[in-house]
Amino acid sequence: MCRHLVQAGALVLSLLYAANSMAQGFSALVSPPRFEDTAKAGTTYRNVVEISNVSGSAAHYTLKTADWSLDDKGAAVFSETLAPDSCRPWVGIEAPEITVAANGKRRYRFEVVVPPEAPNSECRFAIMLEGDPEQVANSAAPPVSGRIGIIVYLTIGDAAAQLTVVGTKADTVDGRLVPVLQVRNTGNAHGRLAGFIEGVDASGRKFAFSPSGLPVLPTESRAIALTPEGDDPDTPAATITYPLNLKGRLEWGAQRLDIDTVISQ
Repeated sequence: MCRHLVQAGALVLSLLYAANSMAQGFSALVSPPRFEDTAKAGTTYRNVVEISNVSGSAAHYTLKTADWSLDDKGAAVFSETLAPDSCRPWVGIEAPEITVAANGKRRYRFEVVVPPEAPNSECRFAIMLEGDPEQVANSAAPPVSGRIGIIVYLTIGDAAAQLTVVGTKADTVDGRLVPVLQVRNTGNAHGRLAGFIEGVDASGRKFAFSPSGLPVLPTESRAIALTPEGDDPDTPAATITYPLNLKGRLEWGAQRLDIDTVISQ
């Protein structure tokens, strides 16, 4: 790590653009868009995010850490205010400002110094990458800047999610009536369900469903939609006739979540 580490905090990565920022030429890309990893108490975790400037001129960016939460729709909400029990004081970032050449790339380092006394838990934070403010053409609006939130989940020790289905229903998601699982997490790390569930509707039609990729954070409950898969990527799945019988297993890490239920409209 560079000697000029700025103390801060970081965890999962997602995109957040200010209004009209793309029109102002904010052309940063980051890879990977999200970190999900593990560390032990008393160790230092290090990693690198690659920042690309895909514009034809050099770009100046500022970087800092933030805490974050998820709103009801699963979108990240960032806050520079230090949250209770935040792990951001453990985090160091390489530099508060960088310049990336036109069509260039920059490997940007960060680290998390996990204290020896750290409990089994999950360190979650974001590294915020922001471009310089730019004036919207032909507008009296104040300058806007593009911003990317790089989100990190770092599981400390034996922390793990404990996911339970506490309710089911049919709900409209993206204009389609689909089965939805209400999933609660009583563990001390996030969970993100994966896998396929088989379904048979009232007409006898068979479906394969996959869960949305939304994370369920510790102590939270979240609606996880099950999306029916078409026969191929270009063919949408048929309309479901309720009631719908669901049976199968979803997974996260070592946890298995068996599903055997009937959902009515």
